[in-house]
Amino acid sequence: MMKITVDSQKRYLKSPNRGDPTLDKLTENTMNRTLATFPTLIFFLLLAGKLLAQTLPPSLENEYYLKKQYQDTSYLAAKNRVSAEFAHTPPGSWGEFVKGVDEDIVTNKKLLALTFDGCGGPHGSGYDAELIGYLEKMKIPATLFVTGRWIDANYPTFLNLSKNSLFEIENHGLNHKPCSVDGESEYGIKGTPDVPDAFDEIEANERKITAITGRRPVFFRSATAFTDEACAKIARQLGVTMISFDVLSGDAVPNTPANVIESSILKHVRPGALIIMHFNHPEWNSYEALQKVVPSLLALGYSFVRLKDYPLKGR
Repeated sequence: MMKITVDSQKRYLKSPNRGDPTLDKLTENTMNRTLATFPTLIFFLLLAGKLLAQTLPPSLENEYYLKKQYQDTSYLAAKNRVSAEFAHTPPGSWGEFVKGVDEDIVTNKKLLALTFDGCGGPHGSGYDAELIGYLEKMKIPATLFVTGRWIDANYPTFLNLSKNSLFEIENHGLNHKPCSVDGESEYGIKGTPDVPDAFDEIEANERKITAITGRRPVFFRSATAFTDEACAKIARQLGVTMISFDVLSGDAVPNTPANVIESSILKHVRPGALIIMHFNHPEWNSYEALQKVVPSLLALGYSFVRLKDYPLKGR
């Protein structure tokens, strides 16, 4: 059978054969089939555009993003200024509750802040969709601390979370290194070795999150929540408040039963408390514990808030 193409149609329309009933019918059928494919083509083009929009640009991946910052005059100026200012600052105390770190909401009401870390890395880049889904279902606001590494592994999810008004996105460090000016380690995780690296851990992720969401984080939680007093001062210099916690849920210990996590929270909770949990390990019992503890806390008269909505204080 004669093969009819779009080009052949154009040639036919200009040819002396136009008017032949057989060819006219073949041409009409081909045109109809071509037009019928347009909606499908448009759909796939729109889908491709959406997928492309949810793909992390290579320039924002941690490795390349930091190199890009080293070519940014404003970043380098800030880094040089902070490095010079804190070059001879002693680290001070090392821990989760050092001077300059906040861990409580200033309130006399029964308010609590649920905070969740997304740590990233080879063994910490998961996503607990059930936990987040439960918060959404119950309309429970929460503060999510995310690292640059977790963003790299979960970019579409991160975009969606950042657009959800229930959740406040805050800074957990570029590479999930405990913030230190002299290389302290915690739980086997090596901390930043000096002031310039501490600056990168905080500020580079501040800028990365800002570049993606349009909002600069106002809080920073160091990896493992351990830090030194010098890093708390560096964070303040950068306009960021260092955050720890008041209630340790214990969900970060693998295989901890949900009822043990629930008991730990209920035993230590009090008005204004910051509760620390994780949303990057669906294999842990964080979600199962949350299902138990939230109804219990609501029954006790507590309500939940985001950190940015209330003033905070340290010990």
